[in-house]
Amino acid sequence: MRKDKPAYRQWERFKSNRRGYYSLLLFLFFFVICLFAEVISNDKPFLVCYQGHYYFPILKYYPETTFGGDFTTEPDYRDPYMRQRISEHDNFAFFPLNPYSYDSINLATDQPVPSPPTRQNLMGTDDRGRDVLARLIYGFRLSVLFGLALTLIGTLIGIVAGALQGYFGGRTDLYFQRFIEIWSAMPELYLLIIFAAILKPSIALLLILLSLFGWMGLSDYVRAEFLKGRNMEYVKAAKALGVGNFTIMFRHLLPNGMTPVITFLPFRMSGSILALTSLDFLGLGVPPTSPSLGELLAQGKGNIEAWWLSISTFIVLVGTLILLIFIGEALRDAFDPRKA
Repeated sequence: MRKDKPAYRQWERFKSNRRGYYSLLLFLFFFVICLFAEVISNDKPFLVCYQGHYYFPILKYYPETTFGGDFTTEPDYRDPYMRQRISEHDNFAFFPLNPYSYDSINLATDQPVPSPPTRQNLMGTDDRGRDVLARLIYGFRLSVLFGLALTLIGTLIGIVAGALQGYFGGRTDLYFQRFIEIWSAMPELYLLIIFAAILKPSIALLLILLSLFGWMGLSDYVRAEFLKGRNMEYVKAAKALGVGNFTIMFRHLLPNGMTPVITFLPFRMSGSILALTSLDFLGLGVPPTSPSLGELLAQGKGNIEAWWLSISTFIVLVGTLILLIFIGEALRDAFDPRKA
């Protein structure tokens, strides 16, 4: 990247904000780790050497008979009998650091659930005996991926809507503004409750419903940038040369109007994660079997004495939001023309 380009100068200004820069590195570190959650936390070994043959249970289904068992169903690799079978003689198996998946139930615990942290479950178990650490790892990944998807979809819709309003203006802008006023008055929470009662809850359904309302805030900023830029000299010159409207909009005006889009991305993502957590806390979010930070918070509310449920989830959720806010503040300063 050339040092005389604006992008390089913006990146240097972003790096000069140490709090935002290290927040970005820390967030990316945790996110990349959680992308490989199946390798870090799983109740299946990722490699088994049995009688000279190598197996990868984390990637492929194997019946119990493969390892000398009696049934054709998938074995419970944490069962003492199976552990003995795959560890005797020259056989061996490599288990993840945390030998539990998000839906694994610890049947060997000698305490009532939710059980406090032990050597077996480093952060305890929830009210169904599932490992809290595993659910935090998978829940963090689900929340971040959902936040990314919702942010990208809302940003794309907001850019298109704002660009059409700002560039064409007139009746197009007027009709669009009246539509946004009516659409923003729709009771979003009530609609989610109605659809949750009628349809089977799923991540895709939740993503679609939230995307229908998540684009309006950004479209106002894009509209303002296009209203300001459509009367510039270079736009008039492009029109005089016969350049098409959509070429002018997305090749000439949009790059100059991306500053509010980029600076608002971390804040929009933190809002998306918080929205998913809130809906899961109310029981209107992802399906019950999915790992969810909001569901863990709801369990902590229902089990006040189980402090490990609330505290661990609170630290993960608040830490994620703080990192995203610091990143957003650094981006805002990097793209601020007054600090160029």
